[in-house]
Amino acid sequence: MKKKWSLWIGGHWRDAKAYEPLYNPHTDEELAEIGQAEPADAVEAIVEAHAAFQKFRTVPAHARAKILYKAAEIMEARSEECAKVIALEAAKSIRNAREEMNRTVQTYRFAAEAAKSNYGEQIPMDAAEGGENRFGFTIHTPMGVVTAITPFNFPFNLVAHKVGPAIAAGNAIVLKPAEQTPLSSLLLAEIFKEAGLPDGVLNIIPGKGEVLSEALTTHPYVKNVTFTGSVEVGHIIHRQAGFRKLTLELGSNSPFIIDEGVDIDKVIERSVLGSFSYNGQVCISIQRIYVHRTLYKSFLEKFIARTKQLVIGSPLDENVNITAVISKKSLNRLQTWINEAVQSGAKVECGGTVEGNVLTPTVLTNVSRDSKVFRNEIFGPVVCIFPFDTLEEAINDANDSIYGLNSGIMTNNMEHAFYAAEHLETGGVIINDIPTFRIDNMPYGGWKDSGVGREGIKYAMKEMMEEKFISFKTK
Repeated sequence: MKKKWSLWIGGHWRDAKAYEPLYNPHTDEELAEIGQAEPADAVEAIVEAHAAFQKFRTVPAHARAKILYKAAEIMEARSEECAKVIALEAAKSIRNAREEMNRTVQTYRFAAEAAKSNYGEQIPMDAAEGGENRFGFTIHTPMGVVTAITPFNFPFNLVAHKVGPAIAAGNAIVLKPAEQTPLSSLLLAEIFKEAGLPDGVLNIIPGKGEVLSEALTTHPYVKNVTFTGSVEVGHIIHRQAGFRKLTLELGSNSPFIIDEGVDIDKVIERSVLGSFSYNGQVCISIQRIYVHRTLYKSFLEKFIARTKQLVIGSPLDENVNITAVISKKSLNRLQTWINEAVQSGAKVECGGTVEGNVLTPTVLTNVSRDSKVFRNEIFGPVVCIFPFDTLEEAINDANDSIYGLNSGIMTNNMEHAFYAAEHLETGGVIINDIPTFRIDNMPYGGWKDSGVGREGIKYAMKEMMEEKFISFKTK
């Protein structure tokens, strides 16, 4: 892989005025020099995208689908190379990186299928007085330029959830990848060029969010903004974007409820996976586990025992589960939050120590509801475990949050399952599995401060199109 990466604008590499080193979070080794876009570069990319859109909007659906299928094919052939890029720049274990690439290929294939499934609906005009002799229907049309700002934790697949539907819809896109993981996105320039995407439809401009966000959200050619990241930044983008269509996938602190009567041995492995996969740096990572009091002691003992078995080491080691968190800033924040929780009465059941750039998987009990580890999104390998007596009590506590992305419940009681489905205040309720469950064609998005709009390819594609109603008077 080359060591110096520029900006991808209008189908060509453009030199940046400044370059910054990109480091491996696990080893601190320099991986590459990355061009840093300035506002003028963002404007140029948007103008190029707007010009490309004028032609691309007329490209038929089957041709757009063919490009997406070809990109998926190329990505599949290069999946091991791409997985190693994820492992190096994101410090994701190589096994998790391969899983991400498998999902990414599937996501682009879902996008190809969605491109060919753009349906409107017929409106029964004569259902209303005065609607006789009229024929009404809706169509969905591409919007224009979509700007996408993506996070570090799934640098291929979460990008695919924005690039894929944008192309499927017939839009052009300007992508600003996460500052920590630009390489995964920059590889898309080569992949989509080879797949036959016209120049200017995809533009990739690495750089700092605070430098580029205003141009990406306020330029008059920008019709849609899609962002995945923190609540704080989401609020800024919401204010900047005005009346543009927005998709905001923001924070969470997912609750997981284990009801009475559940076989604990069958849920331990999934619970640990949902809490610590990719070091807890997943939007729907389990942050709070509620266990019925009759099962609490047994669950806690077995959960801690399994957590202690997780292997810490290099992301490139096939046997490793836990690696470095994304940055020293994140590591320091996590340590501060744990210390604050302990000072408020929390008990560290295991973990809580630092090895190099790694925070060992941490289990907390007796956590104050005022602690940041309860109130905020941890985004690290930390989980809080609570006992409960009644399901209503657990759900009320789970809902005591500004977030509402995914929640989960394990239960053998059908009434409890439907009660939870109705009363949990989250965009997704996962019954009899962990809230960390996601497949790439399901609707995905949050309530409350977890965001607005929905992803999941066909749902994201709809967010990126305008609906037009057409009426014909027949006589």
